[in-house]
Amino acid sequence: MSEGMMMGPSRIDPRDRAQLAESPVEMRRVRALFAPHAGALGVVGVAVVASSLVGLAQPFLLRAIIDDALPHANLELLGWAVAGMVAVAVLTGVLGVVQTWLATTMGQRVMNELRTSVFAHIQRQSMAFFKRTRGGDIQSRLINDVAGLQSVVTNTATSVASNVTTAIGTAVAMVILDWRLSLISLVVVPPAVWLTRRVALLRRDITAERQRVMADLHGQVEEALSVSGALLTKTLGAEPARQASFEATSTSLADLEVRSQLAGKWRMATMQIVFAVIPALIYLAAGFPAVMGELTIGTVVAFAALQSQIFRPLLGLLSMGAQWIASMALLSRIFGYLDLTVDVPAPLHPVPLPPDAAGAVSFEAVSYRYPDADVDALVDVDLELTPGTSLAVVGETGSGKSTLASLLVRLADPTAGTIRVDGVDLRDLAPADLARHVGVVSQETYLAHASIRDNLTQARPDATDADLWDALRVAQVDEVVRRLPDGLDTVVGARGHRFSGGERQRLAVARTVLVDPRVLVLDEATSALDTETEREFQAALDQLARGRTTVTIAHRLSTVRSADAIIVVEAGRIVERGTHEQLLAAGGRYAALAS
Repeated sequence: MSEGMMMGPSRIDPRDRAQLAESPVEMRRVRALFAPHAGALGVVGVAVVASSLVGLAQPFLLRAIIDDALPHANLELLGWAVAGMVAVAVLTGVLGVVQTWLATTMGQRVMNELRTSVFAHIQRQSMAFFKRTRGGDIQSRLINDVAGLQSVVTNTATSVASNVTTAIGTAVAMVILDWRLSLISLVVVPPAVWLTRRVALLRRDITAERQRVMADLHGQVEEALSVSGALLTKTLGAEPARQASFEATSTSLADLEVRSQLAGKWRMATMQIVFAVIPALIYLAAGFPAVMGELTIGTVVAFAALQSQIFRPLLGLLSMGAQWIASMALLSRIFGYLDLTVDVPAPLHPVPLPPDAAGAVSFEAVSYRYPDADVDALVDVDLELTPGTSLAVVGETGSGKSTLASLLVRLADPTAGTIRVDGVDLRDLAPADLARHVGVVSQETYLAHASIRDNLTQARPDATDADLWDALRVAQVDEVVRRLPDGLDTVVGARGHRFSGGERQRLAVARTVLVDPRVLVLDEATSALDTETEREFQAALDQLARGRTTVTIAHRLSTVRSADAIIVVEAGRIVERGTHEQLLAAGGRYAALAS
C-alpha cells in the first residue's frame, strides 16, 4: 500500500480558516520563500511528472506479455517486454530517489532559513514581548509550525504534480485500453473513493483528539515532574490530585489509542475490500461478451491494474485543499512573528565607543511609559555619573527603580529623553558593544542546564580555564567549585538548582567578571538572600564593583550606605539626592525608609 494512499484525505480545520481570515498570507511572500530554489523546484517537478508517466507503461507491457508473447511463444517480444518492465521499475525508482533527495534538501534549506529568521527576529524583541507571550507559544511557532511546513515542500507541492499527472495519464490509458470498461469505472470508482474517504476522515478525527490528549499528558508531566513543579506538588501535598488527574488523562489516551487502531484497521479493511471488488467487477463484466464484446485477457488484467492505480491520485487530490489551507495557516502564524515590530532595534549604523571609554553615564530628561499603561513609570529623570563612582537607587516597590535599571541596559528605550554611556546614545550602540560595556547582576539569576564552564563562557567564549578560575575567585565561589568532583565540568542542573541561592548569585557575578564591563548594574541582587548569605555575596559584589561605575537598585538600605550618591525615587520621579548621612539628616523620604 502506498504512503500517499495510507495518508488519505482530510477536512479543513475551522481553526485554520479562522487564522487565515484574521491574517491572510500574500502569495508573493510564499513565492519569495522558494524563489532562491526555483531551479531545484523545477527539476523536482520534471522528475515527478516523468516518474508518473513512465509508470503508466507497465500495464501495456503486461498486456503484450499476456496476449502476444506467452500465447505465441514470441521470445523476442517477451524479452523486450520483460526488459521494459524492469527498465520502468528501475527508472521510476531512480526518479523517485532523485525527487525525494531534491525535494527534501530544498525543503530543509527553506525550513532552516525560515526557522533561523524567526529565531533571530524573536531574539531582537524587547523584554515586553517575552513578558506578555507564553514560552510554549514561542516554541510551538518556532519548532512545530516550521516543521509542519515540511509537508508543503516535500509532500503537498510534489503531490499536486504527481497526482494530477497520474490521474489524467491513468484515465487516458484506461480509455485507450478499453472505453467500455472505462464507463464501468465511472460508476464503480466514485463510490469506492467516497467510502474510503469517509473511513479516513473518521480516523483523522480520532487521531487529532489523541494528539490533543497526548499534549495534555505531556503538559502534566512537565508541570508535575519539573524541579519547580515537584517542589510545588510536595509543599502543597497535591500528589493524590496530580496522580488522579494524570490517571484520568492516561485512561482517556488509552481509549483513544484503541479507537485509533481500530479505525486504522477498518480503513485497511475498507481499502482491501475496494481493491478486491473493483477487479472482480471488471472480470465479471468481461465475462459477458454480448455486452462487452471480445476482450483479451491481457486487456482485462492491465485495466484492473490501472483502475487500482487511479485511487491514490484521486484520494490525494481530495486532500490537497485541506492540506493547502493548513499550510497557509502555519505560514500565517510564522509570518505573524516575523512581522512583529522590534521595539528596541539595533542601530543601522552603530557608533563605536571612544577608545578611552571609562564608564560615564548620563540620563537626560528621561521618561518611560510601559505599553498600554496610563501613566509614566519614570518622569524627567536627570542623572550624571562620573567614571568609577557608585549610585544607589532606593524607593518603595513600584516606584520605578528597576525600570531605571532596565533602561540603562537597554531592555527598553526611553519614551522621551536620552541615556548616554561615555557620550554615546545607547540607541546608537551595537548590542554587543553595549553588553561588553554595561554588565548586570539581577535578583533572578539564570543558569543553563549545562556545566559551570559552559555557563561562564557564555559571557566570553574565548576565556581560558585560568580566566574562569580568576573570575570565580573574585566572586568568592572558587572554593565551592574546587570541592566538586567534576570542578568546572559540573552540570549545574535545571536553572542551577544544584547550588544554593547565594552560590548561584556568585556564579552570576563570576560570569559578569569575565565580561569586565566599565558600568555595572546591580538590580536588587541581594534581596532574595538571607542575612548571612547576603553578607558573603555583598563581599563578592564589592570586589566586582571596584573601579567600575556602579548603579545599585537597592531593596535593603543596609547595602547602600557607602554609595557615593543615593537617589530616592517615588512615582517615577527623583524626590531626593545625597549621601546616606545627608539624606538621614534631611529627615525626608529616605529617613522614613531607613527607620
